Amino acid sequence: MIVERTIKVVTEQHNINKPAVNEGFPMKEWTVEIYILDQDGKEKPARCFTRAVYHLHPSFDNPVQTFHEPPFKCTNEGWGEFEMQIDLYTTEKGGKSSIPHDLNFSAPQYELTHQIQFKNPSQALQQILRETGPLPSDEERKLKKADGGSKKKKSFDVEKMADGLVKLSEDDLLQVIQMIHDHKDDSTYVQNNIDAGEFSVDLYTLPENLMKMLWDFLVKASVVS
Repeated sequence: MIVERTIKVVTEQHNINKPAVNEGFPMKEWTVEIYILDQDGKEKPARCFTRAVYHLHPSFDNPVQTFHEPPFKCTNEGWGEFEMQIDLYTTEKGGKSSIPHDLNFSAPQYELTHQIQFKNPSQALQQILRETGPLPSDEERKLKKADGGSKKKKSFDVEKMADGLVKLSEDDLLQVIQMIHDHKDDSTYVQNNIDAGEFSVDLYTLPENLMKMLWDFLVKASVVS
């Protein structure tokens, strides 16, 4: 699953009363902040990122600066314009997005937006991303939940399945995981974090034949009825 969000980079700058380093170029104080936009275009704290790393011009004493709390406010002084790189990190393995940012002094304040992709976000990150809009799988989940009215026609109950899975033994869970891997389709959302020993699946994205197989397995294991 790929989730797209719009990131806004806000820059403010003003002259400060300090001697010019280069004649004709007044000293400036500038600040860069990072926000995420919701589906209505409103600014929200970019809690989807755990840190932002700013790569400034090499002439700075500390050209690489890291911030861990939204809005990842980076404030510095200088006289020159330059293009920096900003690395945005999530908790996901390999979860880094890099965006360029043009620092200039043509206006006291200006805003730039960038599209960021989150590939196969964890359940925790999905919940954070839902604060700014629905996920691609949400519409499919709604359709399948709406189809829940025909439960009586089906031989499985998704909510009971979710409750039953947490009651399984470790050996049974391993069989379930293998079953899901063997019979899932392209629309199935699965995340397997081997390093952390975590496996998660969105039951509402499973194909119906796999749902039936899982239900039969849970009935045989006496965790649903």
